[in-house]
Amino acid sequence: MRQYQLKETKEIKMIICNQCGKEIPVVDGCPREGVLSVDQEWGYFSEKDGEKHHFDLCEECYDRLVASFKLPAEIEE
Repeated sequence: MRQYQLKETKEIKMIICNQCGKEIPVVDGCPREGVLSVDQEWGYFSEKDGEKHHFDLCEECYDRLVASFKLPAEIEE
């Protein structure tokens, strides 16, 4: 008699920059270019209380966003 175990896995198939629409290459579930992934759950004191926001930015869009900051992002090497 054969017994089976059902396995369910999630693997990234494609990433698209939410800002410019660029497709970020993915091979074996791993992005092949720089990408910023944001997963934000807004809290009680926010106008978005209880909402979860998810988005991805390619490296070029990230650079443009950071360049617009009044205070620069902290960068460590």
